[in-house]
Amino acid sequence: MQLPDLNFGDIYEAVAATFPDRTALVYGDIRYTWRQLETFSNRLVRHLNAAGLRPDSKIAFYLQNSPAYAILWNACAKGRFVHANVNYRYVEEELYFLLDNSDAQAVAYDAQFRVQVEQLKPRLPKVLVWLEVSEGEPPSYADSFYRACLDGDGSALDIRRSGDDLYFMYTGGTTGYPKAVMWPARERIAVIGMSSSATVDDHINELKRSSEIPVLLSAAPMMHSTGLTSLMSVMTQGGCIVIPPMEKFDPALCLRSIDENQVSRLAIVGDAFGVPLLQALRDHPDAYDLSSVRLISSAGTIWSAENKAGLLEYFVNATLSDSLGSSEGSRLGGSVTKRGEATGTGRFQLGPDAKVFREDLTEILAGSEEPGLLATSGPLPLGYYKDPEKTAQTFPVIDGVRYSMAGDWVKVAADGTMELLGRGSHCINTGGEKVFPEEVEEALKRIPEIIDAAVIGLPDERFGQAVTALVRTRGNVPVELGSLRTKLEKQIARYKHPKALYVVTDEIRHENGKMNYRAVKKIAGRIRGDLKVLVDDR
Repeated sequence: MQLPDLNFGDIYEAVAATFPDRTALVYGDIRYTWRQLETFSNRLVRHLNAAGLRPDSKIAFYLQNSPAYAILWNACAKGRFVHANVNYRYVEEELYFLLDNSDAQAVAYDAQFRVQVEQLKPRLPKVLVWLEVSEGEPPSYADSFYRACLDGDGSALDIRRSGDDLYFMYTGGTTGYPKAVMWPARERIAVIGMSSSATVDDHINELKRSSEIPVLLSAAPMMHSTGLTSLMSVMTQGGCIVIPPMEKFDPALCLRSIDENQVSRLAIVGDAFGVPLLQALRDHPDAYDLSSVRLISSAGTIWSAENKAGLLEYFVNATLSDSLGSSEGSRLGGSVTKRGEATGTGRFQLGPDAKVFREDLTEILAGSEEPGLLATSGPLPLGYYKDPEKTAQTFPVIDGVRYSMAGDWVKVAADGTMELLGRGSHCINTGGEKVFPEEVEEALKRIPEIIDAAVIGLPDERFGQAVTALVRTRGNVPVELGSLRTKLEKQIARYKHPKALYVVTDEIRHENGKMNYRAVKKIAGRIRGDLKVLVDDR
């Protein structure tokens, strides 16, 4: 099917022209209208053009959730620049790889990351402009993000845009280094539900007829696909983004912001956010009015049936939408839960364009109970930036149809109910963050006391999986995880650090030298006395 030639920039301009006085952004006590968002982003585009950026120039977002992220996303769409998300938990080598790999010509960063920027700057000659998001004066090498938004010409831009305009979504790789998934605007717009609108005018007319003006609070980081997709979707609908001013997730502030701003949509990342939210509600059951919330959405990690049921006791008017997808392809599967209903953990309905295949790419039919690889067709990204080999592996063409196949193993019942079994690459999903065992193993083995290491994800009530390490040491001497953290902090982000570490004498590798993850899981289960780990691995 030929998709309409839509792009985010044209849509955002039309929304601002049609609903200029609607609130677009809320950040604590600060409120910006769509007219102000339009003016800020137009000035920012001209500032970046003056610095040498042109259509297809890459801009790295080294930012936490704030109005700056939303304004810069808007500017990228309108200036035809390419968004490149940066995980702000990364440390120096991880940051350098991403900024260099993306060919970033501009880097917008929060002032709290100034030390990291100053370490990286001499190694990144392709960067033409550094934009610091701060209330004070930036260093001499950087421009002030806010000044760029407040000064200069904010009038309408004369830019011809295309549905081929790209944005990047960096996601983890099997070597531990991230890869940029390249999404064309028209494909992503179709994914978030606008394929019925043939033109921007059609879309605006639909918005005029709609009685709903969505108000979103995205607790999920905008630097991840869940948070960014929620942002772009609500902005495309002419809605309002509520951003609680918090450096790390604060459930009480989140709930208070929902109450004060009559939020209608809440985006979270499974139990990593749902568990502390539910605990805060149980601690103060009558403190918040949550009746405005109509939708709570989650993607990217485990959202347990128990947590869903608990949240619905407080979000009495909400429907819960649990999506199975990846940066490489959306709409793989979904689960919808309302109050009084029960759904199983990790169970979804197969998506509209999804199928299951064997490793030889022959199809597995629903009801066979045979495990297979989940794939989806329909609107898809182009592939990975500068990685044609991995692109060919992840986006195979089967019987003339192109699919996205990121490595999720599932079983599908006859009624289309899908059970998620896991990622074949042994990827660990901890609180929505992807952690690849090989990267953590290599970091551990650089520590002199450790001669070998195996890393796996074990079940964890809050985070879905906990990074767990089994290590072999010189002379089998004991080591404490706490004493290793300072050495690990120079190599890998904190969320990749093991939450538990065990010194073992057992053999953890196959005879061919490859890691024996099956044996490792059984050893860890025996140490923990965890029957579930042992049973799950049979």
